[in-house]
Amino acid sequence: MRTPKILTTIREYDRAQFLADLMAGITVAMVAMPLSLAIAIASGADPAQGIVTAIVGGFFISLLGGSRVQIGGPTGAFIVVVFSVIAEHGYDGLVLATLMAGLILLVAGYFRAGRLIAFIPEAVVNGFTIGIAIIIATSQLSDFFGLSPGEVPADFVEKLPVLWGARETFSPHALGIALITLILIIVLRRAAPKYPGLIVAVGIGSAAVALLHWPVETLYSRFGALPNHLPVPHLPEISWDRIVELIPSAITIAFLAGVESLLSAMVADRMIGGHHRPNAELTAQGAANIASSLFGGLPATGAIARTATNVRAGGKTPVAGLVHALVILLIMLVAAPLAGYLAMPALAALLIMTAWNMSEPHKWKEYARGRASDIVLLLLTLVLTVLVDLTVAIGVGVTVGLALRLSRRDAGSDWKTPKR
Repeated sequence: MRTPKILTTIREYDRAQFLADLMAGITVAMVAMPLSLAIAIASGADPAQGIVTAIVGGFFISLLGGSRVQIGGPTGAFIVVVFSVIAEHGYDGLVLATLMAGLILLVAGYFRAGRLIAFIPEAVVNGFTIGIAIIIATSQLSDFFGLSPGEVPADFVEKLPVLWGARETFSPHALGIALITLILIIVLRRAAPKYPGLIVAVGIGSAAVALLHWPVETLYSRFGALPNHLPVPHLPEISWDRIVELIPSAITIAFLAGVESLLSAMVADRMIGGHHRPNAELTAQGAANIASSLFGGLPATGAIARTATNVRAGGKTPVAGLVHALVILLIMLVAAPLAGYLAMPALAALLIMTAWNMSEPHKWKEYARGRASDIVLLLLTLVLTVLVDLTVAIGVGVTVGLALRLSRRDAGSDWKTPKR
């Protein structure tokens, strides 16, 4: 079934549901705003492109999606992919790859491929998720410690010696702001989980820089002023040679967007006791990524943390996701200059916390108690993700995982919904 959930929920929509969705949408927007900026920066893109993705991609994921409470936008899982595509093919290559990925997802939704997630071994998903988290965390060490290493290589093995070589440029002021922000994120999440503690923590850390006049980089000092309007939509430059060159990247983006959105929708189902429509979800991801590419944005997908925030804040229907996108647009139109004061170490702390949550440390003991073959598969995918390439990791992990399942001659699925 590919019918968007909004068409189902709107039949019995009332004022009470709208007020709940309105408050949830505003809350999620306050969480999504700094995350979108930080994810874009870590991906090697302009921070404004993260905001554009949250607005355009988030709007279409909620409008056309198969989940009542799914929130979409740029996510940490894409940082590795986006960074490598930009480094190899330029930003215009990323935009075209995102457009191609959107078309792939539309086809997948049309042919009802949403149920195929059951054939992806959970150990593979866990392995590349932890691997991505490691890469994200190491990518933020420079801003977290205020290092000035010059150009940092994308390769994990080459990056560490460069960061170590820049240790003499360490800034205690940057580390202080990062630690303040990190501690506030943890404290506010535990003390007030229903409220947007992320924006409060990043805001306090950044305000400290301005009030104390500490020599710490901000968004404005590094990237200049953020735009206060959406760009004009346009098609990227398309040629047959370029399409062939970008097919592997497009497939990786499509695969990651599909898997993460369906995982997020399953987590949301468990939280609200509902049932998402996987094929509608894939169709929405396709439309969202096409729209995001036309506005020059990043790949978009369902965001597990933001979706959980939406549920905890009282979101009832996809209207909350639409409100979230429109609130971010309003902030962009009215308060873009204020974002320039956000401190880079504060955003680095936010992403390091995001990476820690992505790795799900509370589940490591469970992984260690699993079957030996699952442990090997998880570690294989993790190592390939960090040291080689995400595309290779996914390809090898899925192939080996399916081979292991066939060798066990297990006719049923060993999939279980991750407790994310």
